[in-house]
This record gives sequence, C-alpha cells and structure tokens, in this order.
Amino acid sequence: MPDALRSVNPATGTAFGEPIPATDTAARRTEAARAAAPALAAMRPAERASLLRAVAAALTAREDAIVALADAESGLGEARLRGELARTTGQFEQYGAHAETGAPLDIVIDHAAPRTTPPRPDLRRWNVPLGPVAVYAASNFPLGFGVAGTDTAAALAAGCPVVAKAHDSQPATAALLAETVTAAIEQHGADPRAFAVVTGFQAGLDLIRDPAIKAAAFTGSISGGRALAAEAAARPEPIPFFGELGSLNPVVATPEALAQRGGALAEEFATSMTLGSGQFCTKPGLLFLPEGHGLEEALAEAVRAKQVHPMLNRRIREAYLAETAGLAAHPAARSLLEPVPGGEAHAVTPALIAAPAAAIDGDRTLLRECFGPAALVLTYADIAELERVLPQLPGGLTGAVHLATSADPVARAVLPLLAERSGRVIVNGWPTGVAVTHAQHHGGPWPATTNARHTSVGPASIDRFLRPVAYQSTPEALLPEALHEDNPLSLQRRVDGALER
Repeated sequence: MPDALRSVNPATGTAFGEPIPATDTAARRTEAARAAAPALAAMRPAERASLLRAVAAALTAREDAIVALADAESGLGEARLRGELARTTGQFEQYGAHAETGAPLDIVIDHAAPRTTPPRPDLRRWNVPLGPVAVYAASNFPLGFGVAGTDTAAALAAGCPVVAKAHDSQPATAALLAETVTAAIEQHGADPRAFAVVTGFQAGLDLIRDPAIKAAAFTGSISGGRALAAEAAARPEPIPFFGELGSLNPVVATPEALAQRGGALAEEFATSMTLGSGQFCTKPGLLFLPEGHGLEEALAEAVRAKQVHPMLNRRIREAYLAETAGLAAHPAARSLLEPVPGGEAHAVTPALIAAPAAAIDGDRTLLRECFGPAALVLTYADIAELERVLPQLPGGLTGAVHLATSADPVARAVLPLLAERSGRVIVNGWPTGVAVTHAQHHGGPWPATTNARHTSVGPASIDRFLRPVAYQSTPEALLPEALHEDNPLSLQRRVDGALER
C-alpha cells in the first residue's frame, strides 16, 4: 500500500491531523469519471451554469473551515486565503455565466449554397467536451489552483468530469474541497462521479497514463511539468497537456521613469517581489535598471523591510536557499541582500542579487527561476543592450515596462520585445495580481506554458477542454439541439458569416 500523507504546518514544521491515505490506484475514479461523462456533456448550457453556481455556493458556505485548514497547511494567512477563495468561487460563477451564453460552443452554421462553384453543402459546427480531465493541483495557490481551482472550473464548464491530483503539501485541504464539491454536485442532481480527487505520487502518474483521461492541466515546476508532458505524449493515444511551468517576469524601468518616481518604484517592486513569499508564478524575478540608477540601497532596504510567510514546504525552502546561493556565486553577480534561514521551520528572508545585463548576453546561467522571495537586478547601458539581451530571455507569463510618457524611447523599443517573449505585457504596473476577465491571458511561450495559445485564467480557459465537430447535410432531427435552425436554446452563434445573439 502507498504511504499515507501528513499535513505539516509550515510555521512549525509539525505534522498534524489524521494521516491521509494515498490512493492505491486511480483506475476506480477514472472509470467513474468516464461513466459520468455522457450525462455531463449532454447538459444544456444553462444547466451546466447552474451546476457551477451550486459548487460556488457550497464552497462559500464552508469558507471558514476551508480557509482555516488551508492556512494550517500553507501558512499563507487568513486574509490572503479568504481573498483566494472568493476569487475561486467568482471563477465558477463567471465560467458558468460564460458557458450559459453558448460562447464556448462556438456554434457556426453555413447554409447550403447549391449555386456556388463548387456547390456548398449545409455545414454546422460546434465544440464538444474532450472527456475526463486530469487536474494537477499547485501548492502556492491551494484554493485558486488547487483541486477545486480554475482548471476544475473550466473543465466542468466545458462539460468534462475532473479527477484532480492533490498536492502533497495540502492533502487535508484537498480532501475537504473534494467532499464539498462532490456533495454540491450530488445535491444539484448531477452525477457526483463527475469530480474526484487522488493523492500520492504514484496516483498522479497513473492518472496521466489512464486511457479514460482525455486531457490534463498542470501548474507547477518545469521539471514536474516536463515529466508529465512526456507521459501524456508517450501514451498509445496521446492527449493534450496544458502545463504552466516557470516564468521570470522581467520588468524594465526606463531612465525617465526612474527620474520621475525612482523611490516609489523601489517600494512597489519590493512589495510585488515578496508577495506570498515570492511563491507566485508572476513574481517579478528580473528588474532591469539603467546604469547609474542609484537605487541599490533603497531596493535592499525596501525588500529587507518586508515580512514574508514561511515557505510552503521544506523541499521548496531548501531549493530556494540553494538557488539563491547559486545565483550569487556567478562571477558577474554580487549580493545586495543575502537570504538566511528564518527561526521558524520553513521560514527564510528575502534575497536580492545584482549583475550587469551583459552577464546574460549569451549566458543563460542567471536566467533560471528562483521560487521564493528573490530577484535579480540587472543594469543596462542603453537601448542597444536591451535590444540584444531581451530576446534571449526564456518565454514568460508577463513582461513589464515602467515609463514616464508614451514617447519614452526606451519603452517604445522594449514593448515589442517583451510581447515576443510574454503572454501579458504590462505598462506602469507589476505582474502579481491576475484579473479574472474575458481579455486575460495567463500563458506564454515555453517554459511559461506548454501551449502559448491558451490561458489558464478567464473564461477563455474553458476552450482547452473542447474540440470541434462539424455536421454536414444532416437532417435536423439528427442534429444536436444547439445546432437546430430556430436556435431553441437562444445561444450565441455565427450564421452564414454573421454573428447572431
């Protein structure tokens, strides 16, 4: 039998609660998800929206218990986790509302045109669910990207059952979320087998290999994502794998911006960089400043003053200390602020390392993500140097520039370069904080994600778990209801090239 998992308080390093048995096999849950798939797929959009609202209401009803347990396992703080749960329930509601319009179905009808050359048949296309989806929970957002987070909301909105792999750092939180979501689905009158959770390393591997699973979503490390992506590709029937892996999130401050508000930028950077102990996928890991900026002391002081939570687990803490030591040991680097292990079990202090931008020109040694409250301050000589080094950065979720005016020559040169390497470009702002909106894109070129075309945040994330099917010259009696001529479900669609509501 697999080993049981224990909850550990990051602040004390002490295990608490009853052991959570690791799943001996994922097959029972994946087969149940396969059995639940047809009924979930057959739901009308309005029915599916109602189901997602029921899940949101159930999570809200158990807010106190969920937040308390998530805080005990993550150390992220009650205020942060209440906000995260509100964001999560808001996603369920928003994705449900989007599904209700029929927009994810992308219904397109082209009527027959027998007099065209060549004659055109009647064609009707819509999107259908892929089938059961494997969701791999992240530790740094136990509610927003956990077993009942954005990937689960998107998959259910698409009509796909979910089998989620709990993160080993939060097994009890995952169990409580599983109980809450499953009960909500059952009370709504839907098949409770549409959602399940597995725990343990082997169960996670079994999940990606299981033939009942038709797609997978993952948020985590580059190494973990690569391993799972390889498993997804090596299956007899390969499946789509949507991984969010790593990002440096470069921020460029122009000389004009520094002259205008240099002190404020130092404080804002310190706040963003240490938010959540730097355990955000959108943490600004690279700060580009012009030579002679004179902000080193202000940056070090601003970062030093920030109180950071303990790291999520011992492994992450040890990796953080090793990574910062490795970066500081680079011949061109020097420490502005050295990290030290904190007095508490998984606690650390922030780190800040300086180097010339020329050090990354043709050398990727410094261009690796350090998960935690650490960042690299790179000084650039001129626009030409930025134009040379920015294209060498690995793909990222975000890229930001701080400017004084829209005529700023450095900003004009930098913006298109950041757009080439990022999924979201930010002006006079910071990458932490990801709005859940229709226009949001939380993705980017490798290694930020395994598929830069898709987002894992916002209603567009539903699209990952759908595929198109076209019906040609099919009698209406045999068509899905959503493709009927009179639009009985009042769904959004495009008919003969024109959008209808």
